[in-house]
Amino acid sequence: MTDTSSYPLSQEAQFSQTMQGPVAELWQHRQEGIFHGVDGLRIGWMAMTHTKNDKVIVVVNGRIESYWKYQETIYDLFQKGYDVFSLDHRGQGVSDRLTTIHDLGHIAEFDDYVTDLKTLFDQVITPRGYQQHFMLGHSMGGTISSLFLSRFPNIIDRAAMTAPMHGIYLDNPVMKKISYPLLRLIDSLQTQPQYTFTQKGYVAKPFIDNPYTHSEVRYQWFRDLYQHKPELQIGGPSSRWVWQGMQASQHCIEQATNIQAPLLIIQAGNDRIVDNDKQQQFLAAMQPGKGQLITIDGANHELLFESDIYRNQSLNAILSHFANQSTVSQ
Repeated sequence: MTDTSSYPLSQEAQFSQTMQGPVAELWQHRQEGIFHGVDGLRIGWMAMTHTKNDKVIVVVNGRIESYWKYQETIYDLFQKGYDVFSLDHRGQGVSDRLTTIHDLGHIAEFDDYVTDLKTLFDQVITPRGYQQHFMLGHSMGGTISSLFLSRFPNIIDRAAMTAPMHGIYLDNPVMKKISYPLLRLIDSLQTQPQYTFTQKGYVAKPFIDNPYTHSEVRYQWFRDLYQHKPELQIGGPSSRWVWQGMQASQHCIEQATNIQAPLLIIQAGNDRIVDNDKQQQFLAAMQPGKGQLITIDGANHELLFESDIYRNQSLNAILSHFANQSTVSQ
């Protein structure tokens, strides 16, 4: 098989040319499908495959995201010799919504995300007979991946997470104490899911002062994508989504000791979306030698959509980890 390790990562200086050229061309060769998840909801998935590849990376994306958003990263991973699979979680992307409010980020039970991911493996990925299985989870996808790894410890060979949601960032100490019981109370009083507190439907917020990335070209590409494909748009979360997410994040820490796959956590030093201290707690709860955490100083939350100075570090660390070149022990 051709050595793909020398393929360069996509860079901002040629971003438009890369996205309009080789990335767009590769994207035309994607496979797409639907399976029925918990409660019969239709869950959309995609795959980028080559007949010679015997190893696969499953990308588990975050809240409001879609596999459509990950075209650049899928391109980079595929160029390195991996097949790539991803799914759109229930309630977002191309998958079925759970509420009549299209833009509302909502979930009935957080574990449904994990069950859907296991169904993707059972019905689509495992039958293909790959020699190695890797998982890459981002943010909420890191929460889902953490729970998956702890409950199904013999499926994934090595895993990586960028800015995993092992806790939600709250800078107000009072809100840290009262938000969980308060949101559970509000949820119990609602007859229909609604946006929590100051949240609302999808808004294409300007690049200035965004908490996600320093890369204007990548940020604008994402916003343009969602403008041209409005069916992907998701706004703020419901009260139930938030407290379910907080509970699931705590479950990640409680169940971390069950994880067997060597795990790399990449922390964004300037993260204002998830709680970095909780990532440290998660790592401490793992079995000794199973986990490693590195911090990308100055980076914002979306490490895979960040400026090159941050994104290159993140992807190179992930690829080295998957190639078994990191310091995490088996």
